[in-house]
Amino acid sequence: MSVLPLDAADEVATEPVPPARRRGLPAFLRRPGGIFGATWLTFVIVASLTAPLWRPYEPAEQDTANALALPSAEHWLGTDPLGRDLLSRIFTAGSLPLLSSALMLVVAFGIGLPLALIAAERGRRVEQVISRLTEVLIALPATILLLAVIGVIGNRLYPVMAILGVMISASVYRVLLGVAQSVRQRLYIDAARVNGLGSLRVNLVHVLPSMATVVAVQAAQLFGIGLLIVAGLAFLGFGPGEPEPSWGFMIQDASGYIYTAPWLMVPTGLVLALTVVAANELADAIAGKVAVAGRAGRRRRRGPLRRAVAAAAAGTAEAPDPAAVLQVRDLSVSVDDGPDLVTGVSFALQPGRVLGLVGESGCGKTMTARSLLGLLPDGVSVSGGSILWRGRELVGLSEREMSALRGREIAMISQEPMVALDPMFSISSQLTGPIRRFRGVGRSEARKIAAELLRNVGIVDAERVLKSHPHQLSGGMAQRVCIALALTGEPDLLVADEPTTALDVTVQAEILSLLRALVRDTGLSVVVVSHDLGVVADICDDVAVMYAGQVVESGTAEAVLDAPAHPYTMALLGANPHVPEGEPVPERLASIAGTVPPPGSWPTGCRFASRCRFAQERCTVPFPELPAHGAGSVLCIRVDELSRDHAVWEPEHAGDEIATPLAPPAPVAGVSR
Repeated sequence: MSVLPLDAADEVATEPVPPARRRGLPAFLRRPGGIFGATWLTFVIVASLTAPLWRPYEPAEQDTANALALPSAEHWLGTDPLGRDLLSRIFTAGSLPLLSSALMLVVAFGIGLPLALIAAERGRRVEQVISRLTEVLIALPATILLLAVIGVIGNRLYPVMAILGVMISASVYRVLLGVAQSVRQRLYIDAARVNGLGSLRVNLVHVLPSMATVVAVQAAQLFGIGLLIVAGLAFLGFGPGEPEPSWGFMIQDASGYIYTAPWLMVPTGLVLALTVVAANELADAIAGKVAVAGRAGRRRRRGPLRRAVAAAAAGTAEAPDPAAVLQVRDLSVSVDDGPDLVTGVSFALQPGRVLGLVGESGCGKTMTARSLLGLLPDGVSVSGGSILWRGRELVGLSEREMSALRGREIAMISQEPMVALDPMFSISSQLTGPIRRFRGVGRSEARKIAAELLRNVGIVDAERVLKSHPHQLSGGMAQRVCIALALTGEPDLLVADEPTTALDVTVQAEILSLLRALVRDTGLSVVVVSHDLGVVADICDDVAVMYAGQVVESGTAEAVLDAPAHPYTMALLGANPHVPEGEPVPERLASIAGTVPPPGSWPTGCRFASRCRFAQERCTVPFPELPAHGAGSVLCIRVDELSRDHAVWEPEHAGDEIATPLAPPAPVAGVSR
């Protein structure tokens, strides 16, 4: 089943979208380790449990004339010192370790998982009581306790492994407790409780499915450990007695003939080793299934994507703009086997200019920006269109080819500086590493360049900051470090994803001033993702307004913000809280009713029609974009009427059906007339 990756959730959907059903094998079975692990474990389990139905010889049947025989047509894996068939004995013995290890898992998870769910639900006091009890189990010496149990009840491995499961349940509880607590903090758990679901239903329907991957990984790893414990006990003589076969005793028996008949060790040892390795490979494949799904989705889309790029290049009448350093044409970004997140996005960026991508959360701004660097989340990929960087097509490039561009030619400033900086390393190590890699200089020279970069971004005490760790910096200082980090490779294009969102107004103004200075002094081209029209008006030369995954209006910042042509742009400006100097403060700001429609639920025609106060029935029919603002465009069928009537977006009052045509909107702070 394909679901929207977490990284994309904030920028592409404001409402839940039904997940698309993935066809074919589960994701972990598309990985070689997962295929091997599942295939081998299935084979061993089936062969061991059905051994009495197909084995060629009885386990205790002796053929002394063929003692210690090598593999032959009569005995496929050879014989032991008493002439007993190794193939029959190995798979007859397999049912005991497999079933006893499974019993250990049932007991361990049957105790640990419910305790983790209860502790996560009932709060700190209950969690402390359960944790103290489990710590007692963890403190017990497991080996001594198991030997004592064997001394009391004998070589009965099923009860022994059940007791081991009780002891391991403490470790299972500690692992699953953190996962359960994290899941219960999610908003949909609170929503389920508000909707009246009881504790059991919440755990079964919402919490457990979110923990399924962790439970599967832990179970697969513990299963392999259980096999080794059973074999080790039998090796030490605490297993089934002769003539009943067991893997541990067969390995112990073979060790006495390691020099005279070395083959005797191979069949049993290889089956045990492969079974343990298969369990661990299956655990690794399950743990990495999300990344595998993302890579598989990109591989599936590669062929259609190349055909789409070729068709777009062949069918586009407009030749690439030689003056543009970056040109995006008809870009589409989609969830693999799911809905489109961005469709038909086109814009061009000239050298030394700043382009702003503007819109509400859920309009696809971040997905568009991330596609420029090939950094889309797993499960999301470019499904059509073209991204030309200095005339070079970026869509369809391999990860290795994109890595050669990132940092050196195209760099990114993260929205959250404390997430972009690793708390484990100093600022010096995080800056000098990329500098040495990108510029090929030594350690001392890299440190000098790092200090100079920090000074260039407005940090006075560069040496002190280099010795600091991220947690020792303020938000504004950390954002300046992130800008310096983006400049380590001397890029020509900077992608800034909400670079001032987490900052206060004063620091925000300083960061914007810094970016303007960098553009002026270095000739950088910048793509800024923002929903703050004040930021856009302050720093951007050009604007592309996005709504529901498409560009609805574009042009120069002055033209778009002074004379918006699309109702959505009018609405954003009307809802802007900035009031020009000398103007009275309105009693109520304009607002936009409703929310951005989620991917997969976009209407035909104008996607803003359901929220637009100027919408008519003809707005629901598809129509082409129209030229506007000189070299820009607008996606509105009524643009001429609204422009002629000077329509603006006014605050809604009771009984209003449509905004009354009034004077043009007031300017946004930062835009020169």
